[in-house]
Amino acid sequence: MELKIIAPCGIDCFNCEMYEKNVTEEFQTRIAGMFNVSNERITCKGCADGNQCLLLDLQDQKCKTLECVNEKGVGYCFECDDFPCENLMPIADRASTHPHNIKLYNLCMMKKLGIEGWLEISDDIRHTYFNQNMRIGKGGSK
Repeated sequence: MELKIIAPCGIDCFNCEMYEKNVTEEFQTRIAGMFNVSNERITCKGCADGNQCLLLDLQDQKCKTLECVNEKGVGYCFECDDFPCENLMPIADRASTHPHNIKLYNLCMMKKLGIEGWLEISDDIRHTYFNQNMRIGKGGSK
């Protein structure tokens, strides 16, 4: 199986529009215009091998969660003794367009099923997040 880049915080980089294998010219043009950079700059390698989210790089910011994981010597947040922590706290701002609120669920499922088991359901998790209507008491359950 091809390596799938997963951020230590549980974001499925391999499903992101900016991820190098998913990025389109239209997306590059739109985001490059927002940040006044070249289109070629809008391609992300995911949070692996010393990289971090391109959105943070474009704003000259560092990822506090990535720094924490590196400092604690764990691969994913769920492996940390302090899991979950405030770095993973969901927020409502832009939740309808940015999948950051699924990261805690992703990490819990990785801990429960293992990375490979979670990979098998990761597309369904993202689909449910963006397509299912809110049902109090049922979450994303079928």
